[in-house]
Amino acid sequence: MAVIDFGGEKENVITRKEYPVAKALKTLKNEVIAVIGYGVQGPAQALNLKDNGFNVIIGQSKKFKKDWDRAVKDGWVPGKTLFDVEEAVQKGTIIKMLVSDAAQRTIWPDVKKNLKDGDALYFSHGFSVVYSKQTKVIPPENVDVILVAPKGSGTSVRRNFLNGVGINSSYAVYQDYTGRAEERCVALGIGVGSGYLFPTTFEKEVYSDLTGERGVLMGALAGIMEAQYDVLRKNGHSPSEAFNETVEELTQSLIRLVDENGMDWMYSNCSATAQHGALKWRPKFKKATLPVFTELYQSVKGGQETKEVLRDCGKPNYKELLDEKLGKMGGSEMWLAGKAVRDLRPKEKAREITKDTKGVSGRGKN
Repeated sequence: MAVIDFGGEKENVITRKEYPVAKALKTLKNEVIAVIGYGVQGPAQALNLKDNGFNVIIGQSKKFKKDWDRAVKDGWVPGKTLFDVEEAVQKGTIIKMLVSDAAQRTIWPDVKKNLKDGDALYFSHGFSVVYSKQTKVIPPENVDVILVAPKGSGTSVRRNFLNGVGINSSYAVYQDYTGRAEERCVALGIGVGSGYLFPTTFEKEVYSDLTGERGVLMGALAGIMEAQYDVLRKNGHSPSEAFNETVEELTQSLIRLVDENGMDWMYSNCSATAQHGALKWRPKFKKATLPVFTELYQSVKGGQETKEVLRDCGKPNYKELLDEKLGKMGGSEMWLAGKAVRDLRPKEKAREITKDTKGVSGRGKN
């Protein structure tokens, strides 16, 4: 492990330099990795592992035709590398639970009865295990229970891998039955193409993840964008101007500067007027939103968010309700303006992605 100073507090992290893919392949040389679910994280993690040389199979219900067909299109062969959920669990030694949180509760009985002594039960979210009183997902004592949680969407996990970089991931061991749980966990984290791995617990992962999604990463970001856009529009600014000052400049310019060297560096590379105003209003926004984030964290920790996810996402008509809400967002003036702005961007030449992607997660291109 490498010891890194994160702003005054030192943490142990695992990098690809000290734990290369070759070492991960050796660790998992006798394992069959069964990826259960080919929806969001499943395709990215499965394809990354496959491209890195690991033995991977897919477990996907045929009832979800779209996901099954996608797996076939991606090269998984029915009866050889693509099976229904129960058969995949039977064939696998590492069972990656990558269906949605609500769906994990539904398929758990079929998964549990097919687990074998010494298997590793893998999650990318602590949700089902931490909130087991609600999900009823209680792992048996004779398996390892591990977690690797990439800090990005499945699309980003795959895209970054193909571009030769990685998404940072947290990892945790909940139950070590074989004595090999941690080495299996770390090897899988490297195998899916993580930039680096940092330790956590199942509880801390789910608390931080649910807070982040509902907060800065998605909920808060969308909310404050809409608020600023509305204020600008009500004061006579055009849709184009309001969108550019709210979203386009952030996503196409400023956030990239933050990514490169941090928020202070971004501030230092903006005008003195922008610096002065941002430094004045930053504490006001923090003061205004801190109570909301405190309320959010308590709702996560207390299980209220989980209760609502299981209640709503498990409804038969959830997809229709989701499409309605997303349609309302996408059909709003702000995001219609955004589509028009994106269409006006200079087009970059698309990078050709070849099928030969082995090694892009750290072994060097062949």
